[in-house]
Amino acid sequence: MLNLDDDKRAKIVEYIRSLKTLEDAMEPYKEQKRELRKDFKDNGWLNQTEQRLATKAYRLMKSEIDLDELYDVYEALVRPSTATATYDNTGD
Repeated sequence: MLNLDDDKRAKIVEYIRSLKTLEDAMEPYKEQKRELRKDFKDNGWLNQTEQRLATKAYRLMKSEIDLDELYDVYEALVRPSTATATYDNTGD
């Protein structure tokens, strides 16, 4: 077993408590995301693949954008019938 001093143990306990508080606070937002996905699927607006592609496009907009990857995602959204053929999610 690890040989931890009392101060280190106290910090570990403090960290775990803080982490639990944060995760508990995030749970309602996670539930909202689940409901959003379900609503769009149930209403036939976006299927699971289309939702994933839209999420990918959103994340690309938030980060440094690889224009080739953005174009691939855009093409997959514009032409959903070819999405599985043209969209490569390997990151290569």
